[in-house]
Amino acid sequence: MKTVDREEKASYILQAQAIDRLTDQPVEPESEFIIKVKDINDNAPYFQNEPYVSSIPEMCPMGTTVVRVTATDADDPLSGNNAKLIYSILQGEPYFSVEPKTGVIVTSWPNMDREAREKYLVVVQVKDMMGLNGGYSATTTVTITLSDVNDNGPTFQHNLYTFTLAESAAPGTTVGRILADDGDVGVNARMNYSLEDLEESSTFRIQTDPVTQEGVILLAKPLDYETKRRFVIAVEAINDHLDTRFLSAYEFSDRTTVKILVEDVDEPPVFSAAVYEWKVPENAVVATQVGSVSARDTDTANNPIKYSIAKGSDMRNLLRIDPNNGTVTVAKPLDRETADWHNLTIAAMETRAGYLSSSVEVFVRVLDVNDNAPQLSRNYQPIICEGTQAGEVIQMMSATDPDDPMGGHHFYFSMVQEKNTNPNFTIRDNQDNTAGILARRSSFSRKDRTQYVLPVVVTDSGSPAMSSTSTLTISVCACQPAGHCPSGGVEAFALSMGLNLQSLMGLLVCLATLAVLSTLIVAVRRHRKRTQEKLSVNEMDTLEYSEKILRYSEPNSNQNNCPPAQVPLRPHLSRRERRLRREEVAASIRMSLRHSHLIGPEDEVFRQFIMDRLVEADQDPYAPPFDCLRTYAFEGTGSVTGSLSSIESFTLECGPERPRDPTTRFFRLTPWLGGAEEETSF
Repeated sequence: MKTVDREEKASYILQAQAIDRLTDQPVEPESEFIIKVKDINDNAPYFQNEPYVSSIPEMCPMGTTVVRVTATDADDPLSGNNAKLIYSILQGEPYFSVEPKTGVIVTSWPNMDREAREKYLVVVQVKDMMGLNGGYSATTTVTITLSDVNDNGPTFQHNLYTFTLAESAAPGTTVGRILADDGDVGVNARMNYSLEDLEESSTFRIQTDPVTQEGVILLAKPLDYETKRRFVIAVEAINDHLDTRFLSAYEFSDRTTVKILVEDVDEPPVFSAAVYEWKVPENAVVATQVGSVSARDTDTANNPIKYSIAKGSDMRNLLRIDPNNGTVTVAKPLDRETADWHNLTIAAMETRAGYLSSSVEVFVRVLDVNDNAPQLSRNYQPIICEGTQAGEVIQMMSATDPDDPMGGHHFYFSMVQEKNTNPNFTIRDNQDNTAGILARRSSFSRKDRTQYVLPVVVTDSGSPAMSSTSTLTISVCACQPAGHCPSGGVEAFALSMGLNLQSLMGLLVCLATLAVLSTLIVAVRRHRKRTQEKLSVNEMDTLEYSEKILRYSEPNSNQNNCPPAQVPLRPHLSRRERRLRREEVAASIRMSLRHSHLIGPEDEVFRQFIMDRLVEADQDPYAPPFDCLRTYAFEGTGSVTGSLSSIESFTLECGPERPRDPTTRFFRLTPWLGGAEEETSF
């Protein structure tokens, strides 16, 4: 059997029917039984929607509803007092109270001040059984916060604030900060500061710091210790938002006094003007006064001032300044066409105390004077075609003038006055600073004359007027059908030679081809010569070796399977040793050659020559430690070569004697011995 719980199931429905045991048949119809579970107080109440947080404005009246707490009980509310709940305050009195049956919390204390206490914790209890003993209960905590209202005005802590500021402080400098206390927070604590200038100087201004709500006093105008040394101003602070339910309008503001003392600072001289601008004509003579600057020491000492032009501002030293009175004069002749403005920096320095200085900008404008003659715009080279008719314009001209007159330029073009009128050309002034050269006649021909000279006079409108004369050379040209005149270059040269352009171009192509071929031939020859020189140098410049072998074989020597002869050569000697040894060998060979036509193989001279060579080889410290040069042979009296050589006559005894070829080639020993060709010739 299980216990029943009304909160789980409040009633049960049973179906019953009487049945005969013998026949197993129903005796009566089926019956239904409803069983209801009776409630008992077995459940405690509990609060819903926890936690409870609420806020009310400060200074609210008594009975202001704060929040409603709600509790429920699972027991049957229709069965006795099991689910009948009663609310009460356990903590929070006397400021708050609760309705026993509804659970509504209300204020029970008048004029609660947020500045005194901002947060309250109220503990509410609920009990079933109408609060009788033996019932169940539950508690909850309600957090109640007082929101701010503007019930406090700003208040300054001091009646007088004093600040000091140097007279050299720039406008915008912060003088100081003042703060009016306000017990409120947020928008209710926002305030504005204002100045009441008791002396109406408007030297200072004040603004509110939006973060700290401080009044920031700023300098609005420059200070001068010598003029005013103390300022007294009144400052007022007033709330932005006024709530007259709690205070009068007057109570939302407060006033205080601010005194500002100016400190003396040694200041540099001050010019009478921030910028100077003067004008001077460009023909002003030296020592002409251009202008004058003035500066003074504003300090009480009033030190004397010395003036100077800053270095780098007048690079050409065209102007000078009197150091005592600041008068600027012309030092060198001026030229507007070179520079029409001169920018100077003039410095003023105290001659005592701290030697402080200041500077000012001076702009000098050079006024124009008509001192330049007009010139033609460019070097005109007019041409006239042979078929030009009288009255045709052959050249348009214009002029330039570096001067800059007030009304602009106006030029006049004319011809040089002559006794006789020019029969060939005339000039027409277009009255717009341009002119045209016109032909007076027709039938110009190169056969008659190739060039004409025409002087052109250009005059400006200045006072006095300036003029210049330019001589133009007019060339007569045999123009092309389209009116084009070959004035120079290949085309003009072809016409002067009586050739057409195609023929001349063909001739130039042929000449260019010949020049290219000649260049290639010279380059090939030079390349071959350099290659031969490099091969010769490579043979002579072999420095690192332990033994050099000269392989020598006569023609047809391979027929007897006889290896080529190998003649070892000595390594390089020093330059001096090589020279001495070459001289000794050369002298000996020359001596032998003189007798080569008179002696034979058995001659004493030949034997002595062989012995000398053996002794030299034995005493030579650079000779190899073995003998490779074995046999000397005499080439015979009256030999065509006329020389005695160990190389040409070297043979190996490995085959029958071969006939000598009179055309046998010889190797030069000079490269291996390191000497020049002229040193070993004999």
